[in-house]
Amino acid sequence: MNARQLKNALLQQAIEGRLVPQNPDDEPAAVLLQRIRAEKARLIKEGRIKKQKPLPPITDEEKPFPIPASWEWVRLGEVILENVGGGTPDKLNPKYWGGTIPWASVKDLHANRLYKTQDYITEEGLQNSSARILKKGTIIICTRMALGKITIADIDVAINQDLRGINLSDFIDKYFFIYMYGTLSIEGSGVTVKGIRIESLHNKVIPLPPLEEQKRIVAKLEELLPEVEEYGRAQEELNALETALPGRLRKSLLQEAVEGRLVPQNPDDEPAAVLLQRIRAEKARLIKEGRIKKQKPLPPITDEEKPFPIPASWEWVRLGEVILENVGGGTPDKLNPKYWGGTIPWASVKDLHANRLYKTQDYITEEGLQNSSARILKKGTIIICTRMALGKITIADIDVAINQDLRGITLSNLFDKEFFIYLYSTLSIKGSGVTVKGIRIENLHNKLIPLPPLEEQKRIVAKLEEVLPLCAWGEGATSEPPAGQDEPPVAEGE
Repeated sequence: MNARQLKNALLQQAIEGRLVPQNPDDEPAAVLLQRIRAEKARLIKEGRIKKQKPLPPITDEEKPFPIPASWEWVRLGEVILENVGGGTPDKLNPKYWGGTIPWASVKDLHANRLYKTQDYITEEGLQNSSARILKKGTIIICTRMALGKITIADIDVAINQDLRGINLSDFIDKYFFIYMYGTLSIEGSGVTVKGIRIESLHNKVIPLPPLEEQKRIVAKLEELLPEVEEYGRAQEELNALETALPGRLRKSLLQEAVEGRLVPQNPDDEPAAVLLQRIRAEKARLIKEGRIKKQKPLPPITDEEKPFPIPASWEWVRLGEVILENVGGGTPDKLNPKYWGGTIPWASVKDLHANRLYKTQDYITEEGLQNSSARILKKGTIIICTRMALGKITIADIDVAINQDLRGITLSNLFDKEFFIYLYSTLSIKGSGVTVKGIRIENLHNKLIPLPPLEEQKRIVAKLEEVLPLCAWGEGATSEPPAGQDEPPVAEGE
């Protein structure tokens, strides 16, 4: 049971007469009700309050639960001496605003006591509107905009038309009234703004305990509810921790992995320096054969750029050094039906929601492919977002075309693709741009990454695949993309 449910259960116990014991010496609620009726009759006779419409008798079908013998079922209007409305001075008249008179609206009702308001009006504003000042101690309820809200004014205050001021007899404990009111089902009507009519509100059936029992109920609730609130705060903190912990564990494991602290090094591994030379040789051969384009030279790495120490067998490299090819995509004309609904999978940002891309939401035709900058990436290509959702990454498990927000990354077979995905997820990918943020390919290729020996890359992947499911943050978490950026930003086109 959460804190809200526990509070509701306590309040329900209170209004059913099950929270505190009854005292046979208490004046019964039937006598109390007669006192209230006599008080109302006197005030009406003196012209201090208006006579209310007669309320219908209460039927047995309206009584929702049994109550103690000393209690009475009454209509809400029977215990209310006066129910008054408010109003709003002309918002366009500066003479009416910024004065010294507190003026309450729905936004001010956020606690059981109203000590101050956000807005103040002038005497002139008060006189030229239907707003009226309620005396300190008046109960204020919402009848439009936020039905069910209730408070006690701790100041003299004017109210707007969405609120009502309730004056009770001294034979009703105000705090009991507030707690009891909080258990009522206040349902409004209306198309744009729902509200409840005063007649409907006054017809609500409520349980009325003896006055002394009202006070005992309030005392018990004021003893228990702070403990419920403390329980609620502790529960929220625990929930937040439980929500955040899996992500933190995952992030910590990935960081250990890229710093060389997740698995032991093996002196028999071919060092990353040799691996890097082999990748460079492969790139040179592919460029010579005309199979890939020559990339721009990358700047040397300075010691200041290295964010943490790595094992001796590892190397710091720029991302572009291990990428053989980085290609873009495009979108066929959306208005041309000949380009869409074909058999060629076409991926956009919305398709990158797992570590593997098995299918896409959209398909294009061969004609659409030929008449756009879209191009088909072979199965096994790594796909990243450079606009719209920076940090997203996946491996294509199908031949697939991509749009202009994505890039296809081809790696050497001397680099483990799964390790690359985990590594990429630890990078800080920040975009630039006014409307749509993105990262330029040049900036992406300049990113600094740690390069382990190939065999160690494989050991790291095996260990991560063993331990990451243990810190999954929910059902199906293993299909989520690696934790990289919390809220991926977004790149200018190339």
